[in-house]
Amino acid sequence: MRTDGLSINLATVRHQFGLKDGVEACLKHGITAIAPWRDHIQATGLVEATRIIRSNDMKVTGYCRGGLFPAADAAGRQAAIDMNKEMIDEAAAIGADCLVMIGGGLPQGSRDIAGARDMFADGLLAVLPHARAAKVPLAIEPLHPMTAADRGCISTLSQALDLCDALGAGVGVAVDVYHLWWDPDLAKQIARARWRILAHHICDWLVPTKDLLLDRGMMGDGIIGLPAIRRMIEAAGFHGHQEVEIFSAQDWWKRPGDEVLRTCVERYNTVC
Repeated sequence: MRTDGLSINLATVRHQFGLKDGVEACLKHGITAIAPWRDHIQATGLVEATRIIRSNDMKVTGYCRGGLFPAADAAGRQAAIDMNKEMIDEAAAIGADCLVMIGGGLPQGSRDIAGARDMFADGLLAVLPHARAAKVPLAIEPLHPMTAADRGCISTLSQALDLCDALGAGVGVAVDVYHLWWDPDLAKQIARARWRILAHHICDWLVPTKDLLLDRGMMGDGIIGLPAIRRMIEAAGFHGHQEVEIFSAQDWWKRPGDEVLRTCVERYNTVC
């Protein structure tokens, strides 16, 4: 089965593999693209992680995850800015195509979601010169509205693209089907996004969903029209990797890693 165009977000096999053995397992299945999280890099060490990625000629389709700028005070917001600058440097070192940025939630005690969105925009503006200098594009990832309070105050592709319009070069979007499949304006906004699409994340929405964060489905096990969304993205001009990102505490995280990767390859070829 073909694996060109397939990337594995290492969260998909978080409980089976670290960075080194995750890379080895991906290569065993013919997969040559990954997206690590910061804890993968920190557990390995940046120098060694960079060596592993480069010596195995792995493409890095994204680095997870930056953003999360809203905070209750100026010190908290500055700490988030500093962390994101560090992540930009790490993304540059491992050769990531982009640094994925999520909005963050409302600061504790706040009921001001508009204020949280303003803090996210201000944070992007603060780190964008650093990202441009490092040649690391920032990919704003809208999250499903269910996460607006605690993780993702940016909920729609339209909101993310409005920020791209305001900020200019160096900022794009990550289109994650789990978060955006429901949006009645999705086709229009993907067409609007065009060259600003930096990443395409795939999984599936299960019915019923038992946990809104940790019960993502394997492609084909749920109700998302994956081929239709892929066609929209390709028509807009994105022909990069489809990156499998599955959080599955009661199912896929409990299975052997080889089984998970083998199934990813199979479903990529048959239902995506």
